[in-house]
Amino acid sequence: MIKIYTDGSCIGNPGVGGWGAIIIMDGKKIKIKGNKTNTTNNQMELIAPIKALKKIPNNREVQIFTDSKYVKMGITEWIHKWKKNDWKTSSKKKVKNIELWTQLDKLSNNFDIKWNWVKGHSTDKLNNEADLLARKAAKLI
Repeated sequence: MIKIYTDGSCIGNPGVGGWGAIIIMDGKKIKIKGNKTNTTNNQMELIAPIKALKKIPNNREVQIFTDSKYVKMGITEWIHKWKKNDWKTSSKKKVKNIELWTQLDKLSNNFDIKWNWVKGHSTDKLNNEADLLARKAAKLI
């Protein structure tokens, strides 16, 4: 089982953003991070699991831990209705960040993923570490 802890950060919203992920695979801890100008916190929260999933072999059992209810609810619940409604919300507005949602959805189909929400800035050591990676990445720009 591969475990992935992800987080996103934004200085201003929109503003300069960073994302971080910690991948626990085959007894090793792999840290990845990145940043982007003129982005949002939600975009960074979505990019973190996208980048992490691209780093691991397909067809594996994965647990992803995120402190973003937007990401967890979006990928496990809302996305089914969005796709059915031609990427429109229940209020008939275009879903924000469609490109990222479609990318995450397509990648997710390559794995057996269990999505987990964890309370941010709390006692989860690896979530806090992912948060630190994301904040540091945002400050590199």
